[in-house]
Amino acid sequence: MDLINRPRRLRVNSTVRDLTAEVVIDPKKLIMPHFVCEGSEIREPIESMPGIDRVSVDNLLTDLENDYKAGIRSVLIFGIPEKKDEVGSEAYSDMGIVQNAVRSIKKRMPEILVITDVCLCEYTNHGHCGIIEKGDVLNDPTLKLLAKTALSHAEAGADMVAPSDMMDGRVGEIRDILDENNFFNVSIMSYAAKYCSAFYGPFRDAAGSAPQFGDRKSYQMDPRNALEAEKEVIADIDEGADIVMVKPALSYLDIIHRVKQIAGVPVCAYNVSGEYSMVKAAAKLGYGDERRLAAEIITSIFRAGSDMVITYHARDILKNKWI
Repeated sequence: MDLINRPRRLRVNSTVRDLTAEVVIDPKKLIMPHFVCEGSEIREPIESMPGIDRVSVDNLLTDLENDYKAGIRSVLIFGIPEKKDEVGSEAYSDMGIVQNAVRSIKKRMPEILVITDVCLCEYTNHGHCGIIEKGDVLNDPTLKLLAKTALSHAEAGADMVAPSDMMDGRVGEIRDILDENNFFNVSIMSYAAKYCSAFYGPFRDAAGSAPQFGDRKSYQMDPRNALEAEKEVIADIDEGADIVMVKPALSYLDIIHRVKQIAGVPVCAYNVSGEYSMVKAAAKLGYGDERRLAAEIITSIFRAGSDMVITYHARDILKNKWI
């Protein structure tokens, strides 16, 4: 057959394939999430997220040291408090679990980039991301508490704060309070396009953050909408977001691509708990190769346009050299 153009020439061996690969994943662009709880010498496996634990600060530091040796440079911290109340006061307490964890990390390993999740859902006894009145989540009064939380994280030493609540105007409120207190260099990674998703199930088990009534459809995004994601992203950038995030990732690759086209700032995607647990379940049942599944998913997220990825696979990927 007379073929001038044979694409298979650039697939003949691994060296050629690596040389011509359009997406090459930089391990430094993977962010590892951690669930931190009160106490000491605590390590509680999360049943719905094999390989991920709730850990006390002492064990967190051990994990970070081991992960750093494998190449993990950036972490996202979620706190699991012992006490919860109507207004999530432990979220912005100077002695809160995240604040204590950040201080300990920065004392032991100042070279690690520490990103903190800013939300109230793990800290409220009703499980919603803001102040409740007559069954509704109040937007504007919640902003003050979110800003207080972000400021307390910055004071503890956080390099970056990541508001995940989806209240309107929270990025601007946080930027204002950080700047007023001379934290000009603390950046904001905004959960800009965060969808109301069934893929969060294992996370809610891990963090104990499931709503005690109703759902989060009144503030998290409708999965049917794409233009709305662009609107949310632009609004957050206008308010001072340094990085914008799309969450979840796997079912929203089109959103990642659209956001990348318009953002003008770095784009992050969150490869969420449900996406992680599906791979673990498939591998356990022998339905797929865990290494290849994880690598293909992470590659697709970068290929869609993400500049960095938050993923529970980060540890396995780097330690086992899956990519």
